[in-house]
Amino acid sequence: MTARLSIIVPVLDEAACITTALEALAPLRAQGHEVIVVDGGSLDGTPALCAGMCDAVLSTAPGRGGQANAGADAARGEVLLFLHADTALPPQAERLVLACVEQGALWGRFDVRIAGTSSMLPIIAAAMNLRSRWSGIATGDQAIFVTRMALNEVGGVPDQPLLEDVEMSRRLLRLGRPACLRQRVVTSGRRWERHGVWSTIVLMWWLRLRYWFGASPEVLAKAYR
Repeated sequence: MTARLSIIVPVLDEAACITTALEALAPLRAQGHEVIVVDGGSLDGTPALCAGMCDAVLSTAPGRGGQANAGADAARGEVLLFLHADTALPPQAERLVLACVEQGALWGRFDVRIAGTSSMLPIIAAAMNLRSRWSGIATGDQAIFVTRMALNEVGGVPDQPLLEDVEMSRRLLRLGRPACLRQRVVTSGRRWERHGVWSTIVLMWWLRLRYWFGASPEVLAKAYR
């Protein structure tokens, strides 16, 4: 029997895009896969917009790591896929993911395309994909997927307020390299364009560098905000 896929969507004040995101996932629910939304305390009515459009809406304290972990605990699927609300999966994503798992992959991610008007965004996306393929570190924008067995073996999603995707990748690398799917998810470039492309690049590299040298995620989350 084909493994059932659980798609976990952590959200916080995503009223502007959550309906579109869940509509795109409706065909997967019709195939028997599940979609779980985990709200971190939205003030814009996001949870109400999810009613009837997903299999469960959970409420937790804010923090993408903790939200993702709560979704994983509630999920019934053998394979978990963590999806940002502003990211769209490519066609047949579920078949691609489950085929990787059937071939022995414990975890993986997609390549990414960043939607937006800046001419720098395709370059940034290409650099992200190359860096991820070289390092084995995936980001949340790339729709990370993992078998339940592998996630349990590394202790679940790290319950930290920032860079939980990087930390989870580091732990999963102990089990094996990720499957790097070249099909692209499409993620919003709103963060880059709102704060400036170069400013965002510098900020993200500065945060990562500090993290590699031991800065706590809590301190970095304050700097990020």
